[in-house]
Amino acid sequence: MKKSLIAVSGILFSLVSCASVRVPVPGEAQVKKNNIYIEYMAIADAYDKAITYYQLAAKNRDLYWTALYKTGRAYAMNKNWAESKKIYQKLLERDADNTVLKMSLAYICAMDGDFEDSEKIYSELWEASKDNQDVLVNYINVLFAREKTEEAASLVAVLKEKFKDNSNIPTFEKKLADSEKE
Repeated sequence: MKKSLIAVSGILFSLVSCASVRVPVPGEAQVKKNNIYIEYMAIADAYDKAITYYQLAAKNRDLYWTALYKTGRAYAMNKNWAESKKIYQKLLERDADNTVLKMSLAYICAMDGDFEDSEKIYSELWEASKDNQDVLVNYINVLFAREKTEEAASLVAVLKEKFKDNSNIPTFEKKLADSEKE
């Protein structure tokens, strides 16, 4: 009985030790590494402290631009306009014709108090897309912020003509009336 117990123990030990010996699969390490970066991206999407995780995910070449965009967006959501602005400028260097990036940068500039750059970007966007009322509304707001009332007034007239139902018209008309009183 003692011999059979030793034999069974030996067989079990052999099976357990063989089961734990692993033969590496070619490319497995890279797949694991990529999965870690994808996990960083998933964690960043799920939590408020996204910036750190997006920065970690950006170390993966395949996720770099997506992670960079999301980092810039997270900075903007956290009202860190200066960092967000740097990232959006970098993104625009890569994709200079991207209207969404330009609109985001114009907004970020305005929120950072850089109304001059914001006005320039909105002006270019408006010249390129005369049917985009969001661009026009934001452009008008920036003109009011820069106290360029005459330019704002001419664009409010365009807004009233092209986009009669825009909900911003009464607010703009009130701003124009208030500026005339001064």
